[in-house]
Amino acid sequence: MVLSAGLLLYRVDDAGLQVWIAHMGGPFWRRRPRAWSIPKGLVEGDEDVLETARREFAEEIGVPAPSGPTIDIGEHRQASGKRVRVFALEAPSFDVAEVHSNTVQLELPRGSGRFVEVPEVDDARWVSIDAARDMVVAGQVSALDRLADLVQP
Repeated sequence: MVLSAGLLLYRVDDAGLQVWIAHMGGPFWRRRPRAWSIPKGLVEGDEDVLETARREFAEEIGVPAPSGPTIDIGEHRQASGKRVRVFALEAPSFDVAEVHSNTVQLELPRGSGRFVEVPEVDDARWVSIDAARDMVVAGQVSALDRLADLVQP
């Protein structure tokens, strides 16, 4: 079974609980609902899961993850069967002007032998926890719910 690790930044302000989520890049996700995700990626070999989450955050957002204590909010299963271990980190002052994600190669159209390079992530932003529940892939909603249970604004 595939295991990914993600870092879910959060902050609480006058507007309530907000989370930092990323929009998946490439033509497949351009006009699809639930095309947002917690920044995450595959755990490689015996790599530490939290270190994977931090590495993947930097690769997908283009800046290092903020430092600070994390909360392990558990493993969450996506429809594909992928398991995502999520760590939450309070980061009230985190912001980036522009996302600079690493890229991946996709075969388009599938089976054509023609490959294009696309960013893994093409946008990221702070959104309210309620808005995020409607934006992220369905299998990650439970991570948002767990965070909301642990962080009382």
